[in-house]
Amino acid sequence: MADDANPIEVLNTTAQGQLKSILERIERLEEDKAGVMADLKEVYAEAKGNGFDVKIIRKVVRLRKTDRAKRQEEEALIDLYMSAIGEI
Repeated sequence: MADDANPIEVLNTTAQGQLKSILERIERLEEDKAGVMADLKEVYAEAKGNGFDVKIIRKVVRLRKTDRAKRQEEEALIDLYMSAIGEI
């Protein structure tokens, strides 16, 4: 009966090896990500210690990731909408 089969027996040796390799790679990347996050936290703390506004730095980083034309289009729309509601 298939329900009585050992779960390990369901995967052949090649699939087991592939699965183990994938899991190990994910674990290494998670460790790397944690290290990078700690480094980022240190850099933001340094910026704050030097008197910079971290919230604005995060916003600038996000904006720099955006294509210049797309960013300009978004800024124009924000200006238009703010003007339309009397905020500018």
